[in-house]
Amino acid sequence: MLLTVTTTHRPATDLGYLLVKHPGKVHSFDMPTGTAYVMYPEATDDRCTAALLLDVDPQRLRARADSFELSQYVNDRPYAASSLLASALAKVFRTALRGASKDRPELAAEAIPLEIRVPVLRGSAELVTRLFTPLGWAVTATPIPLEEEVGGGDSRYVDLALAGTLRLADALNHLYVLLPVLDDGKHYWVAPDEIEKLLRSGAGWLAGHPEKVLIARRYLAHRKSYATTALTLLDADQPVSEEEAELPVARKAPLAGQRRDAVLAALAEVGATRVLDLGCGPGALLTALIKDTRFTEIVGADVSSRALDQAARRLRLDQMSERQRNRITLIQTALTYRDARLSGYDAAVLMEVIEHVDLPRLPALEASVFGRAQPGAVVVTTPNVEYNVHYEGLTGMRHSDHRFEWTRAEFAGWAEGVAERYGYTVTIRGVGDLDETTGAPTQLALFRKTETTTEVTA
Repeated sequence: MLLTVTTTHRPATDLGYLLVKHPGKVHSFDMPTGTAYVMYPEATDDRCTAALLLDVDPQRLRARADSFELSQYVNDRPYAASSLLASALAKVFRTALRGASKDRPELAAEAIPLEIRVPVLRGSAELVTRLFTPLGWAVTATPIPLEEEVGGGDSRYVDLALAGTLRLADALNHLYVLLPVLDDGKHYWVAPDEIEKLLRSGAGWLAGHPEKVLIARRYLAHRKSYATTALTLLDADQPVSEEEAELPVARKAPLAGQRRDAVLAALAEVGATRVLDLGCGPGALLTALIKDTRFTEIVGADVSSRALDQAARRLRLDQMSERQRNRITLIQTALTYRDARLSGYDAAVLMEVIEHVDLPRLPALEASVFGRAQPGAVVVTTPNVEYNVHYEGLTGMRHSDHRFEWTRAEFAGWAEGVAERYGYTVTIRGVGDLDETTGAPTQLALFRKTETTTEVTA
């Protein structure tokens, strides 16, 4: 798939400084699904064109299987512009996307004449025009005809040409967001951090776009809660932030990232190398665990087979080396029932899990994890309900699936009771920006086993 960027701003070869790619060379970049190349088919003072070519290796491509039985093998992924091309653009032109240029800072801040060409793009000419015209582009979207042998007429693809006078950074961010929006199918699992990516790339233009609802929904893979969060932030004109529970909160760093870091720090504190991620969901914590070589054995457990499939895709298990693959196991199990496979580990993590369990069933989870599996340490995180006053417009719990949310006193009482019943000590700490009155948004309990405990059989 191909994308070209052309300027006639003199000297046009300054485009190379903005893209941080020398016009006299061919640049190559390894991508998860192939190889990206940047080259300059023309480079004069009057006119300069940079071409981004993504050569997709079908054997490295996990195609979507969402339209017909053989779509895994017969599809348009290697040819039509999509999130694959947007990801390549983000990697190859990272500095230009930020609007930074060490050599030409004034030019990076200046609107210059630009021509963009995407020869094969999925989407109707009408939708392409609706998306790009409000951003200051003159749009030419020419439908690509089908061959007469298959009936003729227009295909679902267009040859897109854009012309306008814009900052290069703005142009690239338009493409980064709108290419996957038009394709309407990302090649990777959409996690909550995509909200932050959308708001960062849409800064200055998305909030006022007449199609912002459609853009948010498609960019975020029709995850309603994610789109709602993104649109709320846009309407409130708040700074970019991200929360795995789908709610915004004023803070300097994403709470989901702070929470994962706090869990990893707790695991390091107890010296764990063999770790259980209980209620692992689509694999947010597993991704961090596999990157840390101190963890030699990792088990992700969840009751949902769909979540485990998502985790496998997110981890790219099918692309891992045998050595890496041997470090991680995914198992389906219910945490409220006995499972011998969970016994004998250094530590277990229940990250944002207990609040999804009905309160009458919580003792069964306690008995299963603390009484039967008996890991050397247990890390539990859960929302601090006192902090909810900082979420504007929130009238209930942070997530529709939460069965309860505890105050700091309630969580401490539960944790101390569990520790006493099952032979652990416990320390409690906050995670996230601390408020003097309400505490931190997340509360974390670190349990350490102190004695040999008789296994619970009831």
